[in-house]
Amino acid sequence: MKKTLEIGTVAGLAFGIISIFGSFLMEGGKIGALIMIPAMTIVFGGTFATAMIGTSFKQFGKMWKFAIIAFMPPKHDVEKLIESIVKYATVARKDGLLALEKELGGIQHSFLKKMLRFAIDGTDPQTMRAVADAEMGFLNERHTSNAQIFQKMGGYSPTMGIIGTVMGLIVTLANAGGDPNDLIHHIATAFIATLWGIFMANIVWLPIADKLKTIHSQENLVMEITLEGVLALQAGEIPAIVRAKLRAMLPSSEQGEI
Repeated sequence: MKKTLEIGTVAGLAFGIISIFGSFLMEGGKIGALIMIPAMTIVFGGTFATAMIGTSFKQFGKMWKFAIIAFMPPKHDVEKLIESIVKYATVARKDGLLALEKELGGIQHSFLKKMLRFAIDGTDPQTMRAVADAEMGFLNERHTSNAQIFQKMGGYSPTMGIIGTVMGLIVTLANAGGDPNDLIHHIATAFIATLWGIFMANIVWLPIADKLKTIHSQENLVMEITLEGVLALQAGEIPAIVRAKLRAMLPSSEQGEI
């Protein structure tokens, strides 16, 4: 399965960064003023720590792999999939299901290959649907769990920013009456912690979680189309009807002419 860089994800992230930090620069600010290690340590370190506590070290270690998937998701050629199923339906209707045996070797899509194997072996439709539903259910659990890591980090990050702000204000009050420059530095650190906490939550963590959910929805649709297509060809339906049934599962703008 091909994976290509998702332009929308990259462009959206870049546009968000440019919009926020660009506005800051237009107001006369300096990027260097936002790079404060203590504040960033609280936000990033605290967010990663809470994510590890809320999930597991093993799953947290795969976080970057999931993030890469959000930027380089697998590409599904649904039109090609439908036409492949229609082709198999034509062969099955003309020569019988056993004639599809020779087609299995060239199929790259594992779920389609599995469902066709079941159909060739004479598995009843109820059992095939039960197996497919179970696989899609487990897939949903895995993908939901992966997206929840970023969903949780999106919730933790602003809280870590608030903690950083409170700590900065505590230091500021503790040094009241001292060097004004130190007081200003501590106040800046306090607000910068809030900035990074909110920024990472709303520009990085939560959007990645949403992207992973979108990718899951697309993969789930592909599996549903595959299942319905194999069940239709197993029932001996006319290829044109198979095509119409499968295209009906797509958004109206993508259905085209039957």
